[in-house]
Amino acid sequence: MKSKFDFKKFRPVGIFLAILAALLIYAYGFQVTKVNLEETRSEKRQTQLVRIIRALAKPDLITYDYQETEATFRIRIPCPPEGFQPTLPKEGAPYLKMTPACANPKDTITVEGENFPPNASGPLYFIPPSEVTLSLGTIQTDSAGHFSMTVKLPDRPAEEDQYIRALVKVPSGVPRASAALIDTWDKIVETVFLALLATTLGTLLAVPLSFFAARNLMKDVTSPFISVALYILLIPLGILAGAQIARWAISLRLLLGITLWVDGIGIIVLPLALLFLFRWSVPQTDEQKPSWKLRIARALALLLAYFLGVLTLSFVSNILIEAGNFIQPALGSFGFIGKFVRDCGDILGMILTILSALVGGGVLLNIANRFGEYAIRHFSFSANRLLNLIIGTVSGAGLAVMLMAGIDWLYQFDNRWISLYFPAGIGGLLGLLMALRFKPRDKVGIGMVVYFISRTIFNALRSIEALIMVIVFVVWVGIGPFAGVLALSLHTIAALAKLYSEQVESILPGPIEAVKATGANRLQTIVYAVIPQIVPPYISFTMYRWDINVRMSTIIGFAGGGGIGFLLIQNINLLNYRAASVQMIAIALVVASMDYLSSKLRENMV
Repeated sequence: MKSKFDFKKFRPVGIFLAILAALLIYAYGFQVTKVNLEETRSEKRQTQLVRIIRALAKPDLITYDYQETEATFRIRIPCPPEGFQPTLPKEGAPYLKMTPACANPKDTITVEGENFPPNASGPLYFIPPSEVTLSLGTIQTDSAGHFSMTVKLPDRPAEEDQYIRALVKVPSGVPRASAALIDTWDKIVETVFLALLATTLGTLLAVPLSFFAARNLMKDVTSPFISVALYILLIPLGILAGAQIARWAISLRLLLGITLWVDGIGIIVLPLALLFLFRWSVPQTDEQKPSWKLRIARALALLLAYFLGVLTLSFVSNILIEAGNFIQPALGSFGFIGKFVRDCGDILGMILTILSALVGGGVLLNIANRFGEYAIRHFSFSANRLLNLIIGTVSGAGLAVMLMAGIDWLYQFDNRWISLYFPAGIGGLLGLLMALRFKPRDKVGIGMVVYFISRTIFNALRSIEALIMVIVFVVWVGIGPFAGVLALSLHTIAALAKLYSEQVESILPGPIEAVKATGANRLQTIVYAVIPQIVPPYISFTMYRWDINVRMSTIIGFAGGGGIGFLLIQNINLLNYRAASVQMIAIALVVASMDYLSSKLRENMV
């Protein structure tokens, strides 16, 4: 009988080996990170550290009007052979005296001052003939207005007279907010709203995108192979067609003239025509099956309604721009409201083509799905098999050409064999193999493909810090908070979409099954079974993200993204640590306030 191996006897050996491995790992970590404790004991570095800490402990919060008192002492370096007679001081006036009266370069002397303001401080300068002042240190007067300071003269010999000057500033008048505090207030307000806009924009886009990255919602999304192949072909065509319709609508509006009365008539008449066409094209009930001619007429009416809808949005965009330009000067101090209205119209005009393209792609996606389902139900097996082979080959070639077109745009091969012929051939072959792999009635898990693509994009965007993103956006829109808003928005979309999707994956399946049992479609299932479960955590995540964006906006300012970080890095580079201390205090106060506010909102809303 074989004896069992007793692991307990070797447990101490395992623990010892684990400890040894941990020591080796951390020892190598010290080596990689270049831990140098000798630097911490450097007298020079300790002096610099103390100076910075003391400066940070004295934030430049308030300032005064200052009354300046100065005195200048004439010296000669080196001492002339005939001797040197310093200037005699005036009675009762501030004056300096040096012991000895003249000296050689790099000699140590004692500078004393009399009749200065009591308990005051200021710089002591050495002024050579070039009048480029050199600092000798900081003086501090006693209660009698006297000071004494030992300094080392610089190596600046000259035959002309040189000077030592003491300058003392005494505060006068009432205190007021310093320039650093005023600048900090302006930038901290900018920082808060920068984070607010980024969070809002990121949330609006992350919420719908999060459903595509939720496994439990996407795993059941399947389509026939013929529909999937048609998706690849028709969605790009729909996007192009939608974009072209938007361009036609914008061109027609420009042809009609950019005037408020034309736009006003347009937004009244066009929606009425759009509503009429839509109600005629999509009746609630049909007493008899419509003929193919009627179906074609209804499809054309829907296409016209689509065009009128885009044209209406174009009119709305122009009205908002013109209205904003009109009310901005009239509102005076509240002119930012007019600018906001104008910017909203401008944004609508900019994204109109994108919206139209997305709608066009969605329409053709629906057509491809309907055709696939119709083919399975009504066509024979052999006909479906043939369609699979043909459409699969064409879609494979088309997808490969589109992917290679993107790569060719980046690397500019300027070779049609590389950018067109080879991709089309390889893609067509792969599409043919896929068509042979799937039977006509087989379902393809397209939902999981969308899931993995979405997750990959979100992970890639989250892996790039907003500090790096803002560098790209600064090139695009220039230095300032707008670049910071765009960078934080992009990072927020990726981060929140991941958090939201994971929350969707953790919801209870019971409500979803109950809603599906009633015959609800996918959209109805999401509205009535998914959204009620995710609203509270979505609110919590959004508030937390706003808090994160406030803190991140202080960092992206280092790369030109606006906000208080831009001011902070300037003061640090200028060694103005007292002003930098004001910005650090402001950041700490805002983050603490945001944390308190978000906790209260979560308590009341979640």
